[in-house]
Amino acid sequence: MPNPSSRVQSFTDSVIRRMTRISDEHGAINLSQGFPDFDPPQEILDALAKAAYAGPHQYSITFGAENFRQALARKQGRAIGREIDPETEIVVTCGGTEAMMCAMMTICNPGDKVLVFSPFYENYGADAILSGADPIYIPLVPPEYSFDLSLVEEGFRQGAKAIILCNPSNPCGKVFSREELVEIGRLALKYDAFVVTDEVYEHMVYPPNVHTCMAALPGMFDHTITCNSLSKTYSITGWRLGWLIGPEEIVEGAKKVHDFLTVGAAAPLQEAAVTGLEFPQSYYDQLLDTYTQKRRHFLNGLDRIGLKHNVPQGTYFVLIDIQDFLDLPQFQGWTDLEFCEWMIVNIGVAAVPGSSFFKEEVNHLIRLHFAREESTMDEALSRLSKLAELLK
Repeated sequence: MPNPSSRVQSFTDSVIRRMTRISDEHGAINLSQGFPDFDPPQEILDALAKAAYAGPHQYSITFGAENFRQALARKQGRAIGREIDPETEIVVTCGGTEAMMCAMMTICNPGDKVLVFSPFYENYGADAILSGADPIYIPLVPPEYSFDLSLVEEGFRQGAKAIILCNPSNPCGKVFSREELVEIGRLALKYDAFVVTDEVYEHMVYPPNVHTCMAALPGMFDHTITCNSLSKTYSITGWRLGWLIGPEEIVEGAKKVHDFLTVGAAAPLQEAAVTGLEFPQSYYDQLLDTYTQKRRHFLNGLDRIGLKHNVPQGTYFVLIDIQDFLDLPQFQGWTDLEFCEWMIVNIGVAAVPGSSFFKEEVNHLIRLHFAREESTMDEALSRLSKLAELLK
């Protein structure tokens, strides 16, 4: 049999999704892959039930149903602070994952350099490989996950065509300040580069932190490709509805990439999701209140049982420091992946090894999430307390 391409041999399957599969096999509480265990808003479910009978059931316009794009343009136009043209500045995609892939394949030629902050969502590495780009990694330094702006400029000086910016950041929960974004934008303009943003957690930013859209900054709309999705905001990760917003010339190219990748997102789901896009501001305020409480509940539980963790400024992820466990005789020499697999079998809680997010040699962090009902979190914390007892 002929060999497969070298491209597919240069990266692994998703470690996050692999942890879910192992978790399912052993009946563990899945705090690895970031999806909630509670229902979407009832209004969206009612709209879906209606669309199941009334349709549409055939292809929508390839780059997004007209009413979906119009509703999306109104919502995101408020966030970006300018009117968004639903005909020329939006592409509706099969989730934020495809939006990012479309962006990379639209702007990158093989061999182009792109800057990526580390830690990073694991898909970004594969996106770079599949689009032929060469990543240059910029460390985010704990505990604040700050960065050295001179390294960003050096990357642009080396010819980087774009910088990928996840804000708020998965996995570390960093929210980039307006001042940080202004400086990154200044360099992108200076070196005539793009900023590709992933903003799927835009409504999960905990005060006093504030989310700022890069595309909203002066002069940045024409240099920014904003990727986003409905998955986290409306608790519909399985619907796979995302989008890309950017300047007309880039969107025109992204439409072609999207067309030949997936043709189009599911028509009846777009129809139902319009209901969510038209929610009032009170929905997003309540969403933030809900996740603020979940964050407080979970982090307080981690503190009670004595597990070291960061305090995320946004998202629903938290990083746990497991170095004290790896120093125990029974775990010495283990990788974080081996420890996560052991946790699933012996503790009954699934996490993601931090090494899957870092370019640096990181083996002492694991990622958990708190997009769960409090009863689920309490059971997970009870199981994790057995882990903490190993240190006593």
